[in-house]
Amino acid sequence: MSVRFIVTGGAGFIGRNVVAALNQRGVEDVLIVDGLGSGEKWKNLVGLAFEDVMGIEDFRDLIGEYTFDELETVFHLGACSSTTEEDADYLLDNNYRYTREICEWCLSNDVRLIYASSAATYGDGALGYSDKDEQTPGYRPLNMYGFSKQLFDLWALRNGLFDRIVGLKYFNVFGPFEDHKGDMRSVVHKAYSQILSTGTVELFKSYREDYADGEQRRDFVYVKDAVEATLFFHDQQDVAGLFNCGTGEARTWVDLVTALFTAMGRKPNIKFIDMPKTLRSRYQYFTQADDRKLRAAGYDRPFTPLEEAVKNYVASHLQPLLGA
Repeated sequence: MSVRFIVTGGAGFIGRNVVAALNQRGVEDVLIVDGLGSGEKWKNLVGLAFEDVMGIEDFRDLIGEYTFDELETVFHLGACSSTTEEDADYLLDNNYRYTREICEWCLSNDVRLIYASSAATYGDGALGYSDKDEQTPGYRPLNMYGFSKQLFDLWALRNGLFDRIVGLKYFNVFGPFEDHKGDMRSVVHKAYSQILSTGTVELFKSYREDYADGEQRRDFVYVKDAVEATLFFHDQQDVAGLFNCGTGEARTWVDLVTALFTAMGRKPNIKFIDMPKTLRSRYQYFTQADDRKLRAAGYDRPFTPLEEAVKNYVASHLQPLLGA
């Protein structure tokens, strides 16, 4: 099989958008690795040009015995991203060991590896959001998903691999082609459907005195910007390390849904609801990427402002897909 790029999670959210961006560059010799199952995730592949689609276990078997002569870069973006997943053994295998296998194979075959880490590794943010290597061991994730991502970051750090591979700590990414993600869809996607059906958006109440309801803050990243940053590290082969992928600006949930109401031509109507007790001890009240390392690496493109990103998402994807 002759391929220049492998995209794991290529039928998923960020992965699908990376494949589309490669297509826009005229690249079609791409192997997509993903589990399509019996749902409608396959629809994300419609309109894309690629060489083949391979299941995850078949790919894991393949890399133990096969070499792609023309392969340039593996974008390892496939993972279980559910912050409420409780099967720790599954997460350890799917998010940690699988990533190790791919990394070791890439290093053995002199192939560029760019993989997805996560802002969930930062835990409650008490130690900040720096992506400096010396800070990484101190972070304490709040859920098993974040821990599974942290494990690989730590393994790569201990083995001195960040001079050869790239890890991206994606913050709260939203945008087109997340429809298949169920409960892990962004609030923008969920809220759009809520507004259409009820005219109201439900947000979690705050359980900390220093945050009013709806004033919890996140670093919201439009998927187009996440893709641009990801491809930057393919283009700049001499740059490696673990980097935050975020705007560097934290915005409130109220900001987010107000932008959505505005994009839909409606007045904000927000209802605050109880947060499930199982989430309260694992909830991040604030995330904001420290982007200094990313900028020092040479990435100088601006991130799309929140209001503009939401407006574009509604007009280009949600409205055509779900109606108005």
